[in-house]
Amino acid sequence: MGDVLAGSNAVWEFEPDAVVIRYSRSAGRNARLLPALRERRIPHAALEAVELAAGRRGHVVLRAVPRAGADPLVEAAGGQLKETADPYRLILPDSSETLAEFYRDELRAVIAGPGEPLTRFLVDAPPPPLAFKAYDARALFDGRTVSFRWFWTGASTAKWKAGDQSFPVEELRGVDWRSPELLHGYLRLLRRDGGPQPGEPDQDPAAVLFGLGYGPVQESLPFAAAVLAAIRAARVRP
Repeated sequence: MGDVLAGSNAVWEFEPDAVVIRYSRSAGRNARLLPALRERRIPHAALEAVELAAGRRGHVVLRAVPRAGADPLVEAAGGQLKETADPYRLILPDSSETLAEFYRDELRAVIAGPGEPLTRFLVDAPPPPLAFKAYDARALFDGRTVSFRWFWTGASTAKWKAGDQSFPVEELRGVDWRSPELLHGYLRLLRRDGGPQPGEPDQDPAAVLFGLGYGPVQESLPFAAAVLAAIRAARVRP
């Protein structure tokens, strides 16, 4: 076991080649995503910077900055996460500032920096099987195929007529996730065939809609990240 730095929202354990982050259950008071993630291993090669800044009310914040393309969760989120849901922040009391400075400097000495563009993810996505309830369907992912099972009470006529949908990851090129905390949130699968997809997600059989109580961040974002990671892996699979 490596050195450990404990904050109010997470515990960071420093290994020779990675930082293991274990999220606190109490972090869910502000963002349910973090306790849902439980634990993540962040290789040094996945980081480009480490920062230490003043926080709120007698706290400091140690934050790691992932390289572009290193983390499927960050890629799927597309900058839509609130600060309290940032999985790379560690909130510490002012009394730990000197210790935080030490670990900041230690990490800066070993991380990769921006580096060359990445062709594969370096941080693991949440493991399937995964599922969540959207407004118009139940979404399921078994690791190879995404399935949408429509609810007659929520699905549009276009989706209901199209029938339940299944999408092998080999047929997909990406994922478009719009946070349920924003207006008109949704999860849309982007197809590789390049064919036209309906402009509105409520008319697209490759999309499910969010809403109040449907597709919460802690369920739909890990789902989107897992699908995105599987799509990337399928590109290099023999």
